[in-house]
Amino acid sequence: MSERTPNRPQPQRGPQHGGPAAGMAMPVEKSMHFGPSAKRLMGRLKPERWAVFGVILLGVVSVTLTVLGPKALGEATNIVFEGAISANLPEGTTKEQVIAGLEASGDTQQAEMLSAMNLTPGQGIDFGLLSQVLLLVLGLYVFASVFAWLQGLVLNGITQRTVYRLREDVETKMHRLPLSYFDRMQRGELLSRVTNDIDNISQSLQQTLSQLLTSILTVIGVITMMFVISPLLAVIALVTIPLTLLVTVFIAKRSQKRFVAQWKHTGELNAQIEEAFTGHALVKVFGRSKEVERDFHGTNEKLYEASFGAQFFSGIIMPAMMFIGNLVYVAIAVVGGLLVANGAMRLGDVQAFIQYSRQFTQPLTTIGSMVNLLQSGVASAERVFELLDADEQSEDPAEGEEPTERTGRLEFEDVAFRYEEDTPLIDGLSLVAEPGHTIAIVGPTGAGKTTLVNLIMRFYELDSGRITLDGVDITRMRRDDLRARMGMVLQDTWLFAGTIRDNIAYGRPGATEDEILDAARATYVDRFVHMLPDGYDTVLDDEASNLSAGEKQLLTIARAFLARPSVLILDEATSSVDTRTEVLVQHAMSALRKDRTSFVIAHRLSTIRDADTIIVMEQGSIVEQGTHAELIAAEGAYARLYEAQFAAPIEEDDPEGDAELVAAQRP
Repeated sequence: MSERTPNRPQPQRGPQHGGPAAGMAMPVEKSMHFGPSAKRLMGRLKPERWAVFGVILLGVVSVTLTVLGPKALGEATNIVFEGAISANLPEGTTKEQVIAGLEASGDTQQAEMLSAMNLTPGQGIDFGLLSQVLLLVLGLYVFASVFAWLQGLVLNGITQRTVYRLREDVETKMHRLPLSYFDRMQRGELLSRVTNDIDNISQSLQQTLSQLLTSILTVIGVITMMFVISPLLAVIALVTIPLTLLVTVFIAKRSQKRFVAQWKHTGELNAQIEEAFTGHALVKVFGRSKEVERDFHGTNEKLYEASFGAQFFSGIIMPAMMFIGNLVYVAIAVVGGLLVANGAMRLGDVQAFIQYSRQFTQPLTTIGSMVNLLQSGVASAERVFELLDADEQSEDPAEGEEPTERTGRLEFEDVAFRYEEDTPLIDGLSLVAEPGHTIAIVGPTGAGKTTLVNLIMRFYELDSGRITLDGVDITRMRRDDLRARMGMVLQDTWLFAGTIRDNIAYGRPGATEDEILDAARATYVDRFVHMLPDGYDTVLDDEASNLSAGEKQLLTIARAFLARPSVLILDEATSSVDTRTEVLVQHAMSALRKDRTSFVIAHRLSTIRDADTIIVMEQGSIVEQGTHAELIAAEGAYARLYEAQFAAPIEEDDPEGDAELVAAQRP
């Protein structure tokens, strides 16, 4: 825009670049609690509930087969161990006879150990039975892997579809937000939420859902098998659960707020970098490189501290879980050895239980490590949800009215508006713009000129009064219908990466090649396009750096020309055009304004001398209006502005002349 009203939120630092909402300030960070945020994030999986049920079912089958593996391997160990023991016993005797002989000789401990074994003295290892057990184990693990792969495949689809819908919701939300939201939000911060945070949510969901589900199911299955094998050892292993939970909760509370700070500072850093790189030339021109570097290092330091703290605290979880698991492993090995020696358990069962203890502590460790990713993902989700929860612009009427005529008559009726509730800006403004007339709006910066245009386009809503277009209140029209009748050319040019032809055609989808060329010729774009190697097929980058500022402005004027609007808004549209080109553009503007209502915001008064009505605004009010000749004759505010621009140069040694010029410049 060509000006900023003094009461609007202003950017806090650095140069800005972009369209109407280029100047942005940091929003207030509203951190949500971990529980509600995680619950809301999981709630977005509701459309995938049947697929989630399938994932759970596949997980149950996979984990069940995996959990049965150690028990089967323990049976193989029993076959080998007991076969080796039986080979050393007298052949032809029974187990009972061997045990009785040991008890008679006083070797009661060995007798108790043999009593728990299933063996036949002198038989040796049964390799046929051993091979069957080993094939069973192989089948269990193969099928467990197949079901785990299917689970991961289905879960990947769930995650990607969920994030796809989240991106769609964010995109839809962006189009429903009022311009005031973008005025408050730095562009880099907004981009960080839309890209970095959503990507982080995707990665967190992908990793945590799969591993958390598998880990929880594994814990349940392992606990069941441990109680089947030995309730005593199972109780020893279960001591780790409350201890694990206490450690996890203790650490998680200290890391969660650091994850929130990490992504907050990431957004701030992105905003600073985007500002500094976009306005790199201005930073150099004004010698502000050191200040930019200082701001960068300050935010980067905050990001480092938050990231280090978050990773440090969350990184403690896994070593703590491993330490607890090792303590349990030692306890099970000692107690299990005593039980085997006393004949209360078989060796294979102890081996299986040790494997289960590892399988038990491993998912607990995984759950602890997943807390790291989950907290990071939920912190990002909070920021995205904050965007989704932002207040939207008022709803369009279900069936909007449309003017029966398309003349472009605009009328302001006692309009009042303010950006901040306690700071009036426009109050009691009434104005009529007749069809085909050119209304020029002039005044000092902050007078409300661009605000007036924003109200016409319904970028902001009125506090009171109304604006009508061809007799219809614009609040009764759908915004798309209203804006389809208007064309706008801003001081800040906006061109997208694409060909020159595509950028012109953006003004009216479906325009023919002849119509595009006619618009280009009318606005003198055709003159410089033919000097480019590829003509209208010349590809512009996102900054259109291969065109001059004046050429970019001409392209935006051609785009508005092609749109054929009823109301044309020119906001300092010729400010970037050289003097010779300005003359050509003025002729093009005359053709463009024919039979259209035109609003021209201008600081260079030479460009609006032929306007039908010139409006002079000060502090949101119209202080003068009339033709150029009438306002000059009135010797009021407009005359002072005109004189300030076109008065003859003042001699340096004429202090009285300097004082008169300063006085003339005052609105």
